[in-house]
Amino acid sequence: MTAFKSDFLNILQERGFIHQCSDFEGLDALAAKGQAIAYVGYDCTAPSLHIGNYLTMMMLHWLQQSGNKPITLMGGGTTMVGDPSGKDESRAIRSIAEIEANKASIRGVFSKVLRYGNGASDAIMLDNAEWLTKLNWIEMLRDIGRHFSVNRMLTMDSVRLRLEREQEMSFIEFNYMVCQAYDFVELARRTGCRLQMGGSDQWGNIVNGVDLGRRMGTEQLFALTTPLLTTASGAKMGKTAQGAVWLNADQFSPYDFWQYWRNAEDADVVKFLKLFTTLPMSEIAKLAALQGGEINEAKKVLATEATALLHGRDAADTAAETARQTFEQGAIAENLPTVEVSRGELEAGAGVVGLFVKAGLVASNGEARRQIKGGGLRVNDAAVTDEKMVLTASNLTPEGVIKLSMGKKKHVLLKPA
Repeated sequence: MTAFKSDFLNILQERGFIHQCSDFEGLDALAAKGQAIAYVGYDCTAPSLHIGNYLTMMMLHWLQQSGNKPITLMGGGTTMVGDPSGKDESRAIRSIAEIEANKASIRGVFSKVLRYGNGASDAIMLDNAEWLTKLNWIEMLRDIGRHFSVNRMLTMDSVRLRLEREQEMSFIEFNYMVCQAYDFVELARRTGCRLQMGGSDQWGNIVNGVDLGRRMGTEQLFALTTPLLTTASGAKMGKTAQGAVWLNADQFSPYDFWQYWRNAEDADVVKFLKLFTTLPMSEIAKLAALQGGEINEAKKVLATEATALLHGRDAADTAAETARQTFEQGAIAENLPTVEVSRGELEAGAGVVGLFVKAGLVASNGEARRQIKGGGLRVNDAAVTDEKMVLTASNLTPEGVIKLSMGKKKHVLLKPA
C-alpha cells in the first residue's frame, strides 16, 4: 500500500475508494497543500440520486474533511444530451421542465454529507447549463471540437461497446464526452478546479477533460475514479425487488434504507463500513473481527451509521428500533413501510400474489408463486401455502393493517384507504 503525503489520498486508499488516477504524485502534492479543488457531476435524469452517486458523494466528503474544496456540479446541460456510458440504447430526451424538477428534487441531498458556504474548504454547487446552453455551435466546433479526435472517441467504452453490440448511437450522445470534457475546462477557469472524480465507467470521459485542459491552456488537471460497486456475489450493487436504492426519503424510506444495509452479504460488511460510514478505521477493525452470528451486530452498526449519515440520527434510531420490535418481538411496528390498498378491494377479496407484488416485496407474480412454494411468504406472520389465497377485511389485525413478510427481514403493512 502506497503511503501518500496527503490525508485525502491516504483516507481514500485506506477505505477502498481508489480505482484509477491519472497522476498520483501530482494530485497528492496538491491535496497535501489543501489546494485540491475537485468536482463530481450529477445528471438530473431522475428525481433522486442513488447508491452509486452516494459513493462519489463520500469521496467529496473526505476531500472536504482533509481541508480541500468540493464542487457538486448539477448536469442541467448534460442531461439534455444524455450520457451513453453503460447503456444499450439512447436515453429518453427529457423536457426542460422535467430536468428542472429533477434538479430541484436532487439538490437537498448533498448537504447531508457536505458543508456549503463561502470558506476555503466549503462546498459550492454549480450547474453546467450556465455555460453549455450559451455555447455558439460554430464557436464550439472551432474552439473545442477541433481538439477531439474522432478516431480516439470511437475507442471510448461508452461508444465502442455500443457499436460492437450493433446498437445505434445518436449524434447527440456522441457529443456527451465533449460536453463533459468542456465542463472540466470551464470549472478550471472559473474556480481553479483541478480534479474530476467519478465511477470507473467515467474514466474515458474524465481523461478527455484532462487532455482538453492541456490543449486549451489550463493548469494540469487530474482524474480519479472509484471501483464499480458490486456485491460479494458479483451482483451490481443498489438493486432490490422494489427497484433502485434511492437517496431521497420520499422514494426510498429511511427504514428501507436501513434494511438494505442490514441485509448486506457477510463478506461485504467491512467494505461497506469503510465506504458508506464515517466510523473511524479503528472501530471498523473491531467490527471486522466479529465472527459467526456476531456479524449480524456489525450489520446493524452498518445499517444505523449509513442511515444516520443520510437521513439523520433520529431516523436511523427509529428504523433500528422498528426492526428490533418486528424481528425480535414479532410485533407490528407502526414505522414499517406502508402501502395503501382500497377498502373496496379488500371487501371484494384481493389475491395474495398480486398484493405481494403491489407491496414491492416481490418483482412479479411468478416470483411470488416461487416464494410461496418455498415457504418464503407470510401474512400476519403465518406462512402462505396457497397461491390462490384471497385477503379480505377479516385479515386486518387489531391495529387495522395486514402485515406481509418475505423471509425474516422484509415486511410491509397493507393499510385500507
